[in-house]
Parts: sequence; structure tokens; C-alpha cells
Amino acid sequence: MVFLVHYNELGLKGKNRVHFEQILQQRIFDSLTGINAKVSRLHGRIIVRNFADEHIEEIKQRLEKVFGIAFFAIAAELEPDFIKIANYAQALFKEDDINFCVRVKRANKRLPFSSVEAEREIGGLLYDSINLPVKLKNTDHTIYVEFYEEVAWVYSSKERIAGPGGLPVGSSPKVVCLISGGIDSPVASWLISKRGAKVIYVHFSSFPSTDLSSLEKTEQTIEVLANWHGPAKLYMLPFIKVQEEIIAKCPERLRTILYRRFMMRIAEKIAERENAKALVTGDALAQVASQTMENMATISQAVDALILRPLVAMDKDEVIDLAKKIETYEISILPQEDSCSYLLPASPATRSKAEKLIEVEKKLDVDALVEMAYKGKQLIRLEPNQIKNYSN
Repeated sequence: MVFLVHYNELGLKGKNRVHFEQILQQRIFDSLTGINAKVSRLHGRIIVRNFADEHIEEIKQRLEKVFGIAFFAIAAELEPDFIKIANYAQALFKEDDINFCVRVKRANKRLPFSSVEAEREIGGLLYDSINLPVKLKNTDHTIYVEFYEEVAWVYSSKERIAGPGGLPVGSSPKVVCLISGGIDSPVASWLISKRGAKVIYVHFSSFPSTDLSSLEKTEQTIEVLANWHGPAKLYMLPFIKVQEEIIAKCPERLRTILYRRFMMRIAEKIAERENAKALVTGDALAQVASQTMENMATISQAVDALILRPLVAMDKDEVIDLAKKIETYEISILPQEDSCSYLLPASPATRSKAEKLIEVEKKLDVDALVEMAYKGKQLIRLEPNQIKNYSN
């Protein structure tokens, strides 16, 4: 038996296709750490073989979380013989099956039959043995046969499992994601990872004025996300001194926007350190006061870096549904004290202007505050399902 892995989008990459395939092959290999298996790259598909039967379910669970995979199936590797294929396929049917069809792909064009001829022959043999009607549309049970070189891979539609799609992590540049411990930012991180970006995380802490619950939640959340995108770096940055200066010298209504502008500046320094090409946030248009279009513009104006907002057009229910799917929701809803909620203004500005923010920030030593927070950074290395390794 083998795992037959298919992709969709990678097949559109033209001359770069092989490069993307190689990255996906490596991501699959990495995902199977601790499992003895061989991962091979063929034209249009990737094969996982030489694994013990006891690891089949574990391999399924891991492949379901590899970005770049459209679908995969556990398949029998047989001789390209119609009778042997039909005999094997017969055992794949269940008592409650009501109709079937056979679908054939023929990568080896030298074979002395067409795909349609193979479907008819194999389908006829199956019909004689299982006595179920053939139905070509809205089929209850499909038998897939893929002919490649000197072998045929055979599997059932009931063993065809959807992957997450997208692009393999590492096929797009690195990004820095601001993660808070709430619902939105982990989902934004997952979405940008799905487009092939390697994510570096940044978390701001107001400790000791707030507790460490948001940092603890963030670590747990990234452990879950690491099951999708692999090991990750988390930079924890002290933010309370910056906030205290803002609170002491700036108008209350602008407090949250100023917090965000400083966060972007500090995150931009991490991006420079990591050679990342963009910042990522969990902002959704008009969800909270700091996320109006005007405030997004004034926050973005604080940095030169590209800011990506994957959730910008999503509503909260859509975000929650995706958080549940990727298994971060239950962690995100745990109680916490985070830096953005520290001494929030009673009536925050919703339509700020860059000119006003620039004028207000003249009361602050912006560069010194950014440098102070940056120098206090703590790097935490996170692996799937395990923590932690501290370094500077």
C-alpha cells in the first residue's frame, strides 16, 4: 500500500513547477517526523511508501494538515492488469453501496488502451462480480485507477481525503505575524501560511501590569498552528513602558491607535532581523474601533513594511468557524489580559488622521521607545505539540 498525494495549484506554476513540487515533497517528509516512510516525487503526484501498517492512521492525520495537498488516498500498487485491478477493487465495496463507476487516469500513454477503454473493461468486470448498477454522475462509490509507468494505483472514493490546499510553506517569502492570544490573529496566520509563507510570530506583553495569560495562550496556540506549518519562532516583546509613555503624554481617544502604530514599528524591526517581506495582522474591516478604514490607514502609515490583512473582508462568524476548523478556537476563548486591552479609552477615535497622529507623537521619543522594546525581545522556539527553548 502507498499514500498517493495530489496537488492542484502547483500544477499551474509552469517552469517553476518542479521547485514547488520539491518544497511540497520536503514538507510532507517533515510532517512525517518520527515515522519511518519514504517520500518520492513523480510527475503530477507524490508517493509515500515503505511505512508500517500501524502508522496508517497517523500518516492520514498528518497529511490532512500539509499545505499544498489537494487530496490524498491510500492506494494499492498493482500490475496494470484489468483482472487483478477488478479483483482488488471488488473488496473495496460495502453492503450499503448502491451504484458505482470507474475513473481512470493514464499517465503512461504507451499503454495499449485508452482511459475510456480501461474504464469500460474494469467496470464490466466489476459489474459481473458485484452486480451493482453503473452511474456516471452523482455516484455512490467511485473506483479510481491511475496508470503510471509499469504500475497501477487503485483506491476508493471512500479513501480519498481532502487536504488543506494552497501552497507548501516555504514557497512564499517569510512574514511577521502579530499574534495576541485572541481568535483572529491565529486564523490570519493560518491563512497566510496556506499561501506558502513561513510565519514568524510577535507577541506584545504588558507584564507586570497584566498577567502572562495571553503569552501562555499564544504559546499553546502556536503549538497547534505548528502542526500545520511546522516549527515556529515567537518573539515576546515588553510593551508596558511604551504604553505608560503614551498614557502619560497623549490624548486618551488616540491611545489604542498609538499602541498599534508602535507595535507595527517594533514588528517591522523583527521583520528586518528575520528578512521577512511583510507584516500580518488579524484585522477585519470595521470589527472594532481600531479597524475602521481610516484607522487602518493611519496605523499602516507608521511603517514602510507591507501589511497584509487576510481577514479584512470576513465577518466574525466566518472567523470563528475557521478557528474551530484549525483547532485554535478553544484556546483563544480562554480568559486573558492582553496588551491591547490595557487601559483602553472610554471613547476611542474611529476616524483618525495621520497628520494628527504625527503631531501627537512629537511628544514621544519614538525611536528610543521602539529600540527599548526591541532590545527587550525574548525569542521562544516552538515545535508541534511541544515547548520550549528560550534564547535571546
